[in-house]
Amino acid sequence: MAVNVLDIVVNLWTRDVTAAYTPKLDSFWAAVNILDDTKNGIPLEEELRRMDRAGIGQGLLVATTGGFEGTDIFFEKPVARIAEVIEAHPKRFRGLVGVNPGRIVPGLKRLEEAVRERGFVGAHLYPHWFGKAPDHRMYYPFYAKCAELGVPIQIQVGHSAQPFLPTVARPISIDRVAIDFPELKIVAIHIGYPWVEEMISVCWKHKNVFIGSDAHSPRYWDPSFVRFINTRGQDKVLFGTDWPVVDFERAVQEVAALELRETPRRKLLFENAVRVYGLEAWVA
Repeated sequence: MAVNVLDIVVNLWTRDVTAAYTPKLDSFWAAVNILDDTKNGIPLEEELRRMDRAGIGQGLLVATTGGFEGTDIFFEKPVARIAEVIEAHPKRFRGLVGVNPGRIVPGLKRLEEAVRERGFVGAHLYPHWFGKAPDHRMYYPFYAKCAELGVPIQIQVGHSAQPFLPTVARPISIDRVAIDFPELKIVAIHIGYPWVEEMISVCWKHKNVFIGSDAHSPRYWDPSFVRFINTRGQDKVLFGTDWPVVDFERAVQEVAALELRETPRRKLLFENAVRVYGLEAWVA
Protein backbone atom coordinates (compact mmCIF):
# COMPACT_ATOMS: atom_id res chain seq x y z
CA MET A 1 0.00 0.00 0.00
CA ALA A 2 1.45 3.36 -1.06
CA VAL A 3 2.22 5.84 1.70
CA ASN A 4 2.86 9.58 1.38
CA VAL A 5 6.46 10.45 2.25
CA LEU A 6 7.78 13.69 3.74
CA ASP A 7 11.55 14.04 4.20
CA ILE A 8 12.42 16.37 7.10
CA VAL A 9 16.11 16.90 6.14
CA VAL A 10 16.75 17.76 2.51
CA ASN A 11 19.75 19.70 1.20
CA LEU A 12 20.01 21.90 -1.86
CA TRP A 13 23.11 20.56 -3.64
CA THR A 14 23.56 22.87 -6.60
CA ARG A 15 27.09 23.98 -7.42
CA ASP A 16 26.56 27.49 -6.12
CA VAL A 17 25.89 26.20 -2.60
CA THR A 18 28.27 23.22 -2.42
CA ALA A 19 31.16 25.51 -3.39
CA ALA A 20 30.86 27.12 0.05
CA TYR A 21 31.84 23.94 1.90
CA THR A 22 35.35 23.72 3.34
CA PRO A 23 37.74 21.28 1.61
CA LYS A 24 38.18 19.70 5.05
CA LEU A 25 34.88 17.96 4.39
CA ASP A 26 36.17 16.18 1.29
CA SER A 27 37.14 13.04 3.19
CA PHE A 28 33.61 12.78 4.56
CA TRP A 29 31.99 13.34 1.16
CA ALA A 30 34.26 10.58 -0.20
CA ALA A 31 33.30 8.24 2.65
CA VAL A 32 29.60 8.58 1.81
CA ASN A 33 30.27 8.45 -1.95
CA ILE A 34 29.15 11.96 -2.85
CA LEU A 35 32.48 13.73 -3.37
CA ASP A 36 32.01 14.05 -7.15
CA ASP A 37 28.43 15.23 -6.72
CA THR A 38 29.61 17.78 -4.19
CA LYS A 39 32.37 19.13 -6.41
CA ASN A 40 30.15 19.28 -9.48
CA GLY A 41 26.84 20.01 -7.82
CA ILE A 42 23.49 18.36 -8.53
CA PRO A 43 20.97 20.44 -10.49
CA LEU A 44 17.70 21.09 -8.70
CA GLU A 45 15.78 19.44 -11.54
CA GLU A 46 17.74 16.23 -10.95
CA GLU A 47 17.08 16.40 -7.21
CA LEU A 48 13.35 16.67 -7.92
CA ARG A 49 13.51 13.72 -10.32
CA ARG A 50 15.18 11.63 -7.63
CA MET A 51 12.48 12.60 -5.13
CA ASP A 52 9.84 11.58 -7.67
CA ARG A 53 11.45 8.19 -8.26
CA ALA A 54 11.48 7.57 -4.50
CA GLY A 55 7.88 8.68 -4.05
CA ILE A 56 8.87 11.57 -1.76
CA GLY A 57 6.23 14.22 -2.23
CA GLN A 58 7.49 16.93 0.11
CA GLY A 59 10.68 17.91 1.87
CA LEU A 60 12.01 20.39 4.39
CA LEU A 61 14.86 22.27 2.72
CA VAL A 62 17.61 23.48 5.05
CA ALA A 63 19.44 26.82 4.93
CA THR A 64 22.37 25.20 6.72
CA THR A 65 25.17 27.06 8.46
CA GLY A 66 28.24 25.99 10.40
CA GLY A 67 31.44 27.38 11.87
CA PHE A 68 32.12 30.84 13.20
CA GLU A 69 32.27 33.68 10.69
CA GLY A 70 35.84 34.56 9.75
CA THR A 71 37.16 31.01 10.21
CA ASP A 72 38.19 28.64 7.44
CA ILE A 73 35.24 26.33 8.11
CA PHE A 74 32.44 28.89 8.07
CA PHE A 75 29.64 28.29 5.57
CA GLU A 76 26.11 29.49 5.16
CA LYS A 77 23.43 28.63 2.64
CA PRO A 78 21.61 31.94 2.27
CA VAL A 79 18.01 32.01 3.41
CA ALA A 80 17.21 33.97 0.25
CA ARG A 81 18.58 31.16 -1.95
CA ILE A 82 16.54 28.49 -0.16
CA ALA A 83 13.47 30.73 -0.24
CA GLU A 84 13.94 31.15 -4.00
CA VAL A 85 13.71 27.39 -4.49
CA ILE A 86 10.67 27.15 -2.21
CA GLU A 87 8.90 29.94 -4.06
CA ALA A 88 9.48 28.09 -7.34
CA HIS A 89 8.19 24.82 -5.86
CA PRO A 90 5.72 25.80 -3.12
CA LYS A 91 3.98 22.43 -2.93
CA ARG A 92 7.28 20.56 -2.76
CA PHE A 93 9.36 22.34 -0.14
CA ARG A 94 9.17 24.26 3.10
CA GLY A 95 12.21 25.86 4.71
CA LEU A 96 14.32 25.39 7.81
CA VAL A 97 16.65 28.20 8.86
CA GLY A 98 20.15 27.40 10.10
CA VAL A 99 21.21 28.63 13.55
CA ASN A 100 24.67 30.15 13.96
CA PRO A 101 25.43 31.42 17.50
CA GLY A 102 28.53 33.33 16.41
CA ARG A 103 26.59 36.59 16.21
CA ILE A 104 23.53 36.22 18.37
CA VAL A 105 21.52 39.37 17.60
CA PRO A 106 21.91 39.16 13.78
CA GLY A 107 21.29 35.42 14.04
CA LEU A 108 18.04 35.95 15.90
CA LYS A 109 16.97 38.48 13.28
CA ARG A 110 17.77 35.98 10.51
CA LEU A 111 15.71 33.34 12.29
CA GLU A 112 12.70 35.56 12.91
CA GLU A 113 12.66 37.01 9.40
CA ALA A 114 12.86 33.55 7.84
CA VAL A 115 9.86 32.37 9.84
CA ARG A 116 7.69 35.48 9.86
CA GLU A 117 8.43 36.88 6.41
CA ARG A 118 9.38 33.83 4.34
CA GLY A 119 7.21 31.17 5.92
CA PHE A 120 10.00 28.87 7.11
CA VAL A 121 8.61 26.20 9.43
CA GLY A 122 11.55 25.50 11.75
CA ALA A 123 15.21 25.89 12.62
CA HIS A 124 18.27 23.67 12.27
CA LEU A 125 21.44 23.49 14.38
CA TYR A 126 24.81 21.69 13.93
CA PRO A 127 26.39 21.94 17.42
CA HIS A 128 29.62 20.15 16.40
CA TRP A 129 30.54 23.05 14.13
CA PHE A 130 30.53 25.37 17.13
CA GLY A 131 32.34 23.13 19.61
CA LYS A 132 29.71 23.26 22.35
CA ALA A 133 27.01 20.80 23.40
CA PRO A 134 23.35 21.62 22.73
CA ASP A 135 22.82 22.60 26.39
CA HIS A 136 25.41 25.40 26.21
CA ARG A 137 24.09 28.86 27.01
CA MET A 138 25.10 30.34 23.63
CA TYR A 139 22.23 28.49 21.95
CA TYR A 140 19.58 29.46 24.49
CA PRO A 141 18.49 32.71 22.83
CA PHE A 142 17.73 30.71 19.69
CA TYR A 143 15.76 28.09 21.60
CA ALA A 144 13.77 30.87 23.24
CA LYS A 145 13.09 32.53 19.89
CA CYS A 146 11.93 29.22 18.34
CA ALA A 147 9.62 28.66 21.30
CA GLU A 148 8.28 32.21 20.93
CA LEU A 149 7.70 31.70 17.19
CA GLY A 150 6.14 28.28 17.77
CA VAL A 151 8.50 26.39 15.44
CA PRO A 152 10.54 23.21 16.09
CA ILE A 153 14.31 23.11 16.00
CA GLN A 154 16.36 20.26 14.56
CA ILE A 155 19.60 19.53 16.42
CA GLN A 156 22.27 17.17 15.10
CA VAL A 157 22.85 14.63 17.86
CA GLY A 158 25.43 11.83 17.94
CA HIS A 159 29.01 11.80 16.72
CA SER A 160 30.22 14.60 14.47
CA ALA A 161 31.24 12.25 11.59
CA GLN A 162 33.87 14.78 10.49
CA PRO A 163 37.41 13.99 11.72
CA PHE A 164 38.28 17.64 12.32
CA LEU A 165 35.22 18.38 14.47
CA PRO A 166 34.94 17.23 18.10
CA THR A 167 31.88 15.24 19.06
CA VAL A 168 29.98 17.43 21.51
CA ALA A 169 26.33 16.42 21.12
CA ARG A 170 25.51 13.21 22.94
CA PRO A 171 21.75 12.67 23.29
CA ILE A 172 21.78 13.26 27.04
CA SER A 173 22.72 16.89 26.38
CA ILE A 174 19.19 17.38 25.01
CA ASP A 175 17.77 16.53 28.44
CA ARG A 176 18.56 19.93 29.99
CA VAL A 177 17.26 21.80 26.95
CA ALA A 178 13.96 19.91 27.02
CA ILE A 179 13.56 20.70 30.73
CA ASP A 180 14.31 24.40 30.28
CA PHE A 181 12.11 24.77 27.19
CA PRO A 182 9.07 22.50 27.56
CA GLU A 183 7.25 24.64 24.99
CA LEU A 184 9.90 23.92 22.33
CA LYS A 185 9.64 20.97 19.96
CA ILE A 186 13.11 19.45 19.60
CA VAL A 187 13.85 17.08 16.72
CA ALA A 188 17.12 15.28 17.44
CA ILE A 189 18.36 14.39 13.97
CA HIS A 190 20.93 11.74 12.93
CA ILE A 191 19.37 9.24 15.42
CA GLY A 192 21.95 10.04 18.11
CA TYR A 193 24.22 7.33 16.72
CA PRO A 194 26.14 5.58 18.26
CA TRP A 195 24.21 6.42 21.46
CA VAL A 196 20.90 5.18 20.08
CA GLU A 197 19.57 3.75 23.34
CA GLU A 198 20.43 7.01 25.09
CA MET A 199 18.55 8.92 22.38
CA ILE A 200 15.50 6.68 22.74
CA SER A 201 15.57 7.20 26.50
CA VAL A 202 15.67 11.01 26.24
CA CYS A 203 12.91 10.95 23.62
CA TRP A 204 10.74 8.72 25.80
CA LYS A 205 11.31 10.97 28.83
CA HIS A 206 10.27 14.24 27.19
CA LYS A 207 7.03 14.74 25.28
CA ASN A 208 8.64 17.64 23.38
CA VAL A 209 11.59 15.58 22.05
CA PHE A 210 11.44 13.67 18.77
CA ILE A 211 13.99 11.71 16.73
CA GLY A 212 14.94 12.35 13.10
CA SER A 213 15.98 9.18 11.28
CA ASP A 214 18.20 10.90 8.70
CA ALA A 215 21.88 10.43 7.74
CA HIS A 216 21.89 6.68 8.43
CA SER A 217 20.62 4.09 5.97
CA PRO A 218 17.58 2.26 7.37
CA ARG A 219 19.22 -1.08 6.57
CA TYR A 220 21.72 -0.36 9.34
CA TRP A 221 19.39 1.07 11.98
CA ASP A 222 19.82 -0.52 15.39
CA PRO A 223 17.18 -3.20 16.11
CA SER A 224 16.18 -1.29 19.24
CA PHE A 225 15.45 1.80 17.14
CA VAL A 226 13.29 -0.21 14.73
CA ARG A 227 11.37 -1.69 17.68
CA PHE A 228 10.87 1.80 19.11
CA ILE A 229 9.39 3.00 15.80
CA ASN A 230 7.17 -0.05 15.57
CA THR A 231 5.80 0.15 19.12
CA ARG A 232 5.97 2.74 21.91
CA GLY A 233 7.82 5.31 19.81
CA GLN A 234 5.55 5.26 16.80
CA ASP A 235 4.51 8.88 17.39
CA LYS A 236 8.04 10.10 18.10
CA VAL A 237 10.20 9.39 15.03
CA LEU A 238 10.27 11.43 11.79
CA PHE A 239 11.66 10.20 8.47
CA GLY A 240 14.61 11.99 6.89
CA THR A 241 17.53 11.31 4.58
CA ASP A 242 19.93 14.27 4.83
CA TRP A 243 20.07 13.83 1.05
CA PRO A 244 22.44 13.35 -0.67
CA VAL A 245 24.13 11.70 2.33
CA VAL A 246 21.48 8.97 2.06
CA ASP A 247 19.86 8.46 -1.33
CA PHE A 248 16.11 9.14 -1.45
CA GLU A 249 15.17 5.92 -3.23
CA ARG A 250 17.44 3.75 -1.13
CA ALA A 251 16.01 5.14 2.10
CA VAL A 252 12.38 4.56 1.11
CA GLN A 253 13.08 1.05 -0.16
CA GLU A 254 15.00 0.11 2.97
CA VAL A 255 12.23 1.38 5.24
CA ALA A 256 9.82 -0.84 3.30
CA ALA A 257 12.11 -3.81 3.93
CA LEU A 258 12.00 -3.28 7.73
CA GLU A 259 8.55 -4.90 7.88
CA LEU A 260 7.11 -2.18 10.06
CA ARG A 261 3.43 -2.41 10.87
CA GLU A 262 1.27 -0.30 8.59
CA THR A 263 0.31 2.38 11.11
CA PRO A 264 3.84 2.99 12.50
CA ARG A 265 5.25 3.07 8.96
CA ARG A 266 2.67 5.67 7.89
CA LYS A 267 3.44 7.77 10.95
CA LEU A 268 7.20 7.54 10.40
CA LEU A 269 7.12 8.47 6.73
CA PHE A 270 4.53 11.23 6.84
CA GLU A 271 2.08 11.78 9.66
CA ASN A 272 4.50 12.56 12.49
CA ALA A 273 6.28 15.25 10.46
CA VAL A 274 2.97 16.84 9.48
CA ARG A 275 1.86 16.96 13.12
CA VAL A 276 5.15 18.14 14.66
CA TYR A 277 5.69 20.88 12.08
CA GLY A 278 2.02 21.87 11.77
CA LEU A 279 1.88 21.20 8.04
CA GLU A 280 -1.70 20.01 7.74
CA ALA A 281 -2.82 22.85 5.47
CA TRP A 282 0.28 22.57 3.28
CA VAL A 283 -0.05 18.85 2.51
CA ALA A 284 -3.84 18.88 2.10
